[in-house]
Amino acid sequence: MTISHRLVGAGEHKVIVLHDWFGTTSGWGPFLDYLDRSAFSYAMLDYRGYGDRVAEPGEFTLAEIAQDALALADQLGWDTFSLVGHSMGGKAAQRVLAEAPHRVRKLVGVAPVPAGVYEMDEQGWQLFRAAPQNFTARRMIIDLVTGQRAKAVWLDRMVARSSATSRVDACAAYFEDWAGQDVSAGVAGLELPVKVFTGEHDLALTAELMRRTWLELFPNAELTELANSGHYPMYEVPVHFAKELEDFLAA
Repeated sequence: MTISHRLVGAGEHKVIVLHDWFGTTSGWGPFLDYLDRSAFSYAMLDYRGYGDRVAEPGEFTLAEIAQDALALADQLGWDTFSLVGHSMGGKAAQRVLAEAPHRVRKLVGVAPVPAGVYEMDEQGWQLFRAAPQNFTARRMIIDLVTGQRAKAVWLDRMVARSSATSRVDACAAYFEDWAGQDVSAGVAGLELPVKVFTGEHDLALTAELMRRTWLELFPNAELTELANSGHYPMYEVPVHFAKELEDFLAA
């Protein structure tokens, strides 16, 4: 099977990029304009049920995302690569790492979901479980994780893009998997360079949560809290985020 993808750049350092629960390969905003395309090659794939693969059948799990990511690397002839994962994609990236640790150069989590079961109260579970088919719930989540600072026009645009580029059944199944699965046993103690980005205004995936999860799990992990950003630095601080990301990858 050929994996549909979006390729940005033609540089020596290969990077596989995994998007968030509400996103697709087209959901990285102006950030893509500021990447160094001569030094890096970024391969971005939509998950099954999303974006260019919206009609593709699947089980809609992190394991399936990992299998597709590794198949894409094989398709591109990339023996080794770095991984960048945003939110749910951060947990999916950890699953890729667990499957093929010898192939991963560096790991970057962007407002990433931790490896363990995601902790929420009953109200939170109800909100997130409603979001695949209830667009008001999606809007509330996006507003929460950006610190309730965004204008209505941006929130509405994010919700419209998300709802138009994903299937309800896929979105629902991915949530149950990323929230309920624990992948920590497969990655605990691996000594590769790891970078974690959080936004100072993200009210869910906070710097403190990253210290208790990602930084405890990975011995060589470092954390950067991005000022003036919430959950979506690719929209909120794209120029600064591009520099910070590529400084880490190039080091």
